[in-house]
Amino acid sequence: MEKKWWQDKIAYQVYPKSFLDSNGDGIGDIPGVISKLDYLKQLGVDIVWLSPVYPSPLADEGYDISDYYGIDPRFGTLDDVDRLIAEAKKRNMYIVMDLVVNHCSDEHEWFRKACEDPDGKYGHYFYIRERNADGSIPTNWRSYFGGNCWEPLPGHPDKYYLHVFHKKQPDLNWENPELREDVYRMINWWLDRGIAGFRIDAIINIKKPMIFRDYPVDREDGLSDIECMLEDAQGIGKFLAEMQERTFGPHDAFSVGEVFNEKKEEIPNFIGEGGYFSSMFDFGETIFGASTKGWYDRKPCLPEDYKRCVFQSQRSVGTVGFLSNIIENHDEPRGVSRYIPAEELSARSKKALAGAYFLLRGIPFIYQGQEIGMENKTFTSREELDDISSLNEYDVALAAGCSREEALAAVSAYSRDNARTPVQWTAEENAGFTTGTPWLAVNPNYKAINAAAEEDDPDSVLNFYRRLSQLRKNPEYHEALTWGSLKPWLETQKNLMAYVRELGGQRILVSVNMQCEPQEMTLPTDRYDVILSNLESGQEPEQPSGGKVKLGGWQMTAALI
Repeated sequence: MEKKWWQDKIAYQVYPKSFLDSNGDGIGDIPGVISKLDYLKQLGVDIVWLSPVYPSPLADEGYDISDYYGIDPRFGTLDDVDRLIAEAKKRNMYIVMDLVVNHCSDEHEWFRKACEDPDGKYGHYFYIRERNADGSIPTNWRSYFGGNCWEPLPGHPDKYYLHVFHKKQPDLNWENPELREDVYRMINWWLDRGIAGFRIDAIINIKKPMIFRDYPVDREDGLSDIECMLEDAQGIGKFLAEMQERTFGPHDAFSVGEVFNEKKEEIPNFIGEGGYFSSMFDFGETIFGASTKGWYDRKPCLPEDYKRCVFQSQRSVGTVGFLSNIIENHDEPRGVSRYIPAEELSARSKKALAGAYFLLRGIPFIYQGQEIGMENKTFTSREELDDISSLNEYDVALAAGCSREEALAAVSAYSRDNARTPVQWTAEENAGFTTGTPWLAVNPNYKAINAAAEEDDPDSVLNFYRRLSQLRKNPEYHEALTWGSLKPWLETQKNLMAYVRELGGQRILVSVNMQCEPQEMTLPTDRYDVILSNLESGQEPEQPSGGKVKLGGWQMTAALI
């Protein structure tokens, strides 16, 4: 496929509220991000994605936008954004913002005008329906955050509006061409201002079925999973192609979609040459084990499950396009706590997981704090939770008969709050995040896990991420690790995740022993020249013998073969 400027880049997600507070109000901000650009550059980051910094009542922590053209004073100003763009450019870095256009805030001007005149122009920007003849809600769809998807329209008790997320996030009606024009105008305004592209939130949700109907009830609440509605919706390609042609394409912008339910035959349309997006996230492992009953019934993703999910995604895409590879983000728990058994969590196993995903075909995304091995926080009560989905899942678990301890354990494992605790910069008070009171409690383990402590430790997780970035950018291996194919190796060998990156005769074998016990790996060739290992200083990978090599517990290597 055609080579593009973004294909060999390394990306980093900033959740601004929890990144770094520059003014002591307990909330991270844009000046805080600017102050850490050199840190990110040293990490090897090229693209910085900012989670929403637009004005918002924060019902869903900024993903409920009340003004697409502004910056929330909590985070700074438009001038701060311009300065961030300029400072990034000086370092050959790019700024990507969040695009949230499945819904807006109920405090957005469009929705306020819709409430004033539901039959007027802005009433058609949303899905507004009459109540059923028997007084019931229009459909039995369950919101992602629990409860039904319909809320009475303020000032109009006979009408409801649709929200597939929080009730303060009314869904936008993409069937309306006037709405789409307003969205494209806003996208181009930001691209003209100098940002390099967008991460596109919940984009699959913009297409609804042409006929709204009920689906089978799957819980005692009498509602149906919202996924049933999405499976029934057809024709989203019309909207996505139009958006690409009107916005991203003319600007040669980077776009990465939050896409969960794509079909293999649709992948070329999504991320192939001339596709809707530059890339889309691989969520195979993040959705593994999900249950319609709730988090309390979710299956853990063990190392074998993780390997299987990753390889399935890599096969589906092949060389058609580029996935964006993650182990965590703002909507997920910490990857090291999710994919590494708790009793095996260590600096070495964290580095092994990093190597496993970072050298896959696609664009590696690092989520803030991931590079120092931040872990899930232990929540001891419901009152410690902030995330709306976590609060809902706690109540769902109790309603299903779980004890309070069981409900809290289930939520603690998957809560989005895990990723939103402040970044642990130092061992000083509040982990160096703020001189004030942090908006969300810092993980108590910050005195042991923090960037300052890892800075000069050659065996730290932070410095291993730096080495991974250096390897991907090394001219000797850059081509194969960017555009090369990926072929799994010894896929059936338990707790061994190994694959070969190959291009133009160069082959790099990445192997990870995802268990504490050593195991042997048969090599595909006689050559085995190690170019990267996660072993501690003074330790050397074992040399092959008889066509095999022994890997220690949670050992990761990359070798020329």
